[in-house]
Amino acid sequence: MSDTAPDRPLAGQIALVTGASRGIGAATAKALAAKGAHVVLTARKAKDLESVEESIHDAGGTATIAPMDLTESESVGRLAQAIAERWEKLDILVICAAQLPVLTPVTQIDAKQFNQALTLNVLATQALLAAFDPLLKRSDHARIVGLTSSLARDSRPFWGAYGATKAAFENLLESHAMEVERISEIRVAIIDPGATRTAMRERAYPGEDPQSVKPPEVVGTRVADLLAEGFANLHRERIEKPN
Repeated sequence: MSDTAPDRPLAGQIALVTGASRGIGAATAKALAAKGAHVVLTARKAKDLESVEESIHDAGGTATIAPMDLTESESVGRLAQAIAERWEKLDILVICAAQLPVLTPVTQIDAKQFNQALTLNVLATQALLAAFDPLLKRSDHARIVGLTSSLARDSRPFWGAYGATKAAFENLLESHAMEVERISEIRVAIIDPGATRTAMRERAYPGEDPQSVKPPEVVGTRVADLLAEGFANLHRERIEKPN
């Protein structure tokens, strides 16, 4: 790394954060930039990404926006090519983007919504892992962090569609971690952010007091700290509300 100052442990590293326009993705991107990483921000809405980028620059960090729809497989490949041409490597991949289908009994799951969630939560994850694997292998200490949900392992009525996509998401990350462990320096962590004040949670729990759950900055800071500290392959962690 080009800068080993204690407050910039990620200096010289390139990080890609999906779903970076708001919520946990935006908070994580800002926290990584504060630790010195150059963060590539991706999400669908350019205006929201520009706002996050501006916040990072105002705080003294650096970032690049890459507006794109992860459900379009070709766009993932184009982004990987652009990063390869500019930086030749990727040190950190944080997968935050996810879609929550309408909560409904399994027998009434809307096929179109379920397909959209599977495409973003599962197929796009595989596309990211495939497209960025060569760039991650060029890093001396590549790290992948996937944001999951407790529903991936603890089934709940009416959450079957979302829970199924997150179970598949975790399986992909776990399998990939095992496959690359002995042939590269890539290490994978699966993080459950727990109850967090996001737009997705607000849709799922419309009657909940937002102040009763932790802000996304708590998750973003913990993810950035974890990446700065380093972690063993297949690290798992649930982030609880601070006391």
